Amino acid sequence: MDQASRNDQAITRESLYGTAAESTYGGITSFMRRRYSRDLEGVDVVVSGVPFDTATTNRPGTRFGPRAIRAASCQMAWARPSAWEFDPFDELAVIDYGDCDFDHGQPQLTPGAIEAHADEILGAGCAMLTLGGDHFISYPLLKAHAKKHGPLSLIHFDAHSDTWPDEAVQRIDHGTMFYHAAREGLVDPARSVQIGLRTTNDDVMGFQVLDARHVHRHTPEQIAEQIRARVGDNPVYLTFDIDCLDPAFAPGTGTPVCGGLSSHQALEILRGLRGINLVGMDVVEVAPPYDHAEVTALAGATIAVEMLCLYAAKHTHKD
Repeated sequence: MDQASRNDQAITRESLYGTAAESTYGGITSFMRRRYSRDLEGVDVVVSGVPFDTATTNRPGTRFGPRAIRAASCQMAWARPSAWEFDPFDELAVIDYGDCDFDHGQPQLTPGAIEAHADEILGAGCAMLTLGGDHFISYPLLKAHAKKHGPLSLIHFDAHSDTWPDEAVQRIDHGTMFYHAAREGLVDPARSVQIGLRTTNDDVMGFQVLDARHVHRHTPEQIAEQIRARVGDNPVYLTFDIDCLDPAFAPGTGTPVCGGLSSHQALEILRGLRGINLVGMDVVEVAPPYDHAEVTALAGATIAVEMLCLYAAKHTHKD
């Protein structure tokens, strides 16, 4: 890359591959300095945002999450992730697709808009890394992924189960999505696992639950092995609600709960999942209005990059 093209790589980079340094504090804030594009030809993974937060039951603000995660990622984009022996951007053609478009004035149409957004990307043969937004967005994303891959194993990092019953009316609510996903057969609870939970819901709906107390009493390697044993080789959708982390590590979220995972625990568990059949992924519930020193956005960006490394490890024969 010549001197004139070493900045604003979101628009100046010629190749979809590779990592090149530019100033961490300036320039266009695409995710990890990937090219902004709507051209899906030759693309392996599409990063896109869903700036939706009207399904939250406490503090709103996650509509600003995709923008904050992108900005935080720029300080990481100058070199490969240190915990991995390869650069995922040498292995995967990744673009930043921008954000899903929907009409905030017609909230009843938003789930369909998100699902259609995912259908277009998945239909072109690309995988998706989605930046939220509140956790409701995982539901239409799961619908799109299940159409392509069949019933999915769900690996769900969260403080909350998000399986509260919702029988009378199907709410647009970030606490009910996986109740519907399980009942509709989008995910198979018998091959799915929830990690870090620390709120009460007595009906686990068949999901394996490794709650926060269990995580704290075991090593990250042991937790990762339990997850791997549960999901096997089934297609996996990986969703990470940032409130899985303790508020000390992720204050910028809508429904914080004390007693959560540390950043170190979460990252080491994710790294221990190398080899899972990952087909879709999202990071949700980053709410910048409540963040401090951008630590929550940085955690979200770091987790998103780890997901890309997991995807590259499986799908480019590096496992």
